[in-house]
Amino acid sequence: MAEKLLKYADAVAKYDPVFGLETHVELSTNTKLFCPAHIEFGGEPNTQLTPVSLGLPGSLPVVNQTAIDYAIKLGLALHCDIAEWSQFARKNYFYPDMPRDYQISQFDKPLNGEGYLDVELEDGTVFRVPIERAHVEDDAGKNTHVGGADGRIEGADHSLVDYNRAGVPLIEIVTKPIEGAGDRAPEIAGAYMRAIRDIVRALGISHARMEQGNMRADVNISLRKGSDAPLGTRSETKNVNSFRGIEKTLQYEIRRQAAILDEGGEILQETRHWDEASQSTAGGRVKSDADDYRYFPDPDLVMVHVTKEHIEELKAQMPEMPHERQKRLQKEWGFSDIELRDVLNADALDLVEATVAAGASAAGARKWWLGELSREANAQSVSLEELPISPEDVAQVEQLIADGKLNDKLAKQTVSGVLAGEGKPQEVVAKHGYEVVSDDGALAAAVDQALADNPDIAEKLKSGNMKPMGAIIGAVMKATRGQADAKAVTKLVMEKIKG
Repeated sequence: MAEKLLKYADAVAKYDPVFGLETHVELSTNTKLFCPAHIEFGGEPNTQLTPVSLGLPGSLPVVNQTAIDYAIKLGLALHCDIAEWSQFARKNYFYPDMPRDYQISQFDKPLNGEGYLDVELEDGTVFRVPIERAHVEDDAGKNTHVGGADGRIEGADHSLVDYNRAGVPLIEIVTKPIEGAGDRAPEIAGAYMRAIRDIVRALGISHARMEQGNMRADVNISLRKGSDAPLGTRSETKNVNSFRGIEKTLQYEIRRQAAILDEGGEILQETRHWDEASQSTAGGRVKSDADDYRYFPDPDLVMVHVTKEHIEELKAQMPEMPHERQKRLQKEWGFSDIELRDVLNADALDLVEATVAAGASAAGARKWWLGELSREANAQSVSLEELPISPEDVAQVEQLIADGKLNDKLAKQTVSGVLAGEGKPQEVVAKHGYEVVSDDGALAAAVDQALADNPDIAEKLKSGNMKPMGAIIGAVMKATRGQADAKAVTKLVMEKIKG
């Protein structure tokens, strides 16, 4: 049965949304957080294991130093207070995909304390998101449900568990309640998540591929009558793994909760799940509070001690941050604010930069990635970087145009061939004979024929009326199968009509 929803505009007019995000970032270390088991995405199930990651009796965890350093770097980027002493705790809960049946996390003594992140919205507005903590923990394994629809637990007759991911290091970034967002709450959430993705990639601490589960978020949202009213009861939608999904989750939950409150009902504090197919959330279990997890310090792990000297060493290793990089590239490329924002919104900054590095102009790189390639990605419902074409390929197409070997039409056909798996641009051009007609004699003959076939247009051109020029160019293009250069055709026509 479909849940009742209020129109979004009505919901945010009547109620003040307060939301929070718990972002899980999987670190790209070579080994797990507490053991030397190798990490590899997509490996054979249950092959990346040690006695520690299996929780076998007598096995003892040892902290991965690289994971701690990665966490400190993220804490610095988020302006967090770095704790000199932090502690791991056991979070007790029934985890069917966690062999030891508890998670090793951080509770009252996290590595990274309070901080903030300023995010820029599409119209240039900057919104500050307050950070409560960014703590270190290990991930659970992965359940696969068999026999149900789309791998869901509903209707499944049995489940399989893969422990490869169990023990992989995570950083969980927890925001404070985010107030004052109003109707822009979904937009702010999306911008914040993209900023986190860009930061961890710049730091080199995570691949941040949401489709691979490297990065995901729990979305908390509650409504209240006004900004001075007490916080409402929140729902928590678990493990949303796309930017658009996070934005849609907030929109849906605001509409759902507003409809319940409008009828005098009460919001149930519960976990929910986002269903991409139905574009809706569905109820899960009643939400547990911290006391229910019975946290206590892990007796097998000593406290983590971070010296001020070590923090300074890591601070000196910090790379250029995304916002600084964007401003630098904008200046180098000569892009307007709108042009840069279009590139950022298309998630094409890395691709454009790599294409320019491969020899293309910034304008040409932007044109391809935000034009033909963006349309192709949308048609296939994939990201730009998932398309089977590289920045080097795009730069090569641009060079072929600059060399006069391809016109725009042939360049698009060449790119289509690359996307179809026919090889590199040069190979596609050679295979189909796409190269622009460079034989002056053949081109002149085509122009003569076009003028002879269209004497009325030829007379207009001779009299100085240049409007019909397109018809002659079109006729020449047809005769040469689109392989003529329009500028060369125009030049020849002008020479011939002047006689």
